[in-house]
Amino acid sequence: MEWLSGVERLRGSRQAGVLVTLAAVRGHAPREAGAKMVVAAERTWGTIGGGNLEAVAVARARELVETLANGAAAEPQMFTLALSDKARYQHGMQCCGGEVTVLLEPLPVVPAVAIFGIGHVGLELARILARHDLELHLIDSRTEQTAPERLAGLTDAVARVHVHHVPVLPELVLAELPADAHILIMTHDHAEDAALCDAALRTPHLGSIGLIGSAGKWARFRRKLADLGHPDDVIDRITTPIGTPDITGKEPATVAVSVAADLVRRFERDRAGTETGREPAR
Repeated sequence: MEWLSGVERLRGSRQAGVLVTLAAVRGHAPREAGAKMVVAAERTWGTIGGGNLEAVAVARARELVETLANGAAAEPQMFTLALSDKARYQHGMQCCGGEVTVLLEPLPVVPAVAIFGIGHVGLELARILARHDLELHLIDSRTEQTAPERLAGLTDAVARVHVHHVPVLPELVLAELPADAHILIMTHDHAEDAALCDAALRTPHLGSIGLIGSAGKWARFRRKLADLGHPDDVIDRITTPIGTPDITGKEPATVAVSVAADLVRRFERDRAGTETGREPAR
């Protein structure tokens, strides 16, 4: 199915689109109810029948694509079109004699999250985030942490899960991550955490940066980052501690719930901020 290929292509390239469906057909129409196509900013996949019907649908869909491309949320829309020589539209007319109802469903670019360190907290966090529609990157320098049997609980994930086993210099993965990816640093090694913090601050396309750890750990890291040449306002991009402050438990599953809740709240703030013209949170 060509429209399904379009959905996959847009998801893989992290571009917004709209799924267009003939939700209902009354009388004669070029295609039957259920016909689908996918519309992106510069191309389409599939067809709902061509002609004026499709031209109107594509134009309406591209208005939604523009909204999504600007980072704002968009609700599904429906409209009805008469295919009659008495019904003239911008793109001409179709005189099949029927009437169609068209459903436009937004296909937004989903958030991206990268967890560096798939230890006890990282694995619990991955399990929670995997239930959300997002791109989830799991990165660890240790072979056993990314073994398929250890991550077996993620096989039915809603998220698209990308596993990166990087024995040397895991910070190199940062450059490969999608634009505005949210970074969570929680490896087994404080030296690795420090290198990741430094590299993340030097990678301009990232979203938020979170670091797990104590106040003492952050005080040492902050001094080191300053010595490496990062100004205070740049260092302030790193959030630590991570999670919601009103959840204070230290069990890995509890910490993971706290971090996930704060991240989901950030996603909602980002969407609301874009709709009102504010900059997304970083």
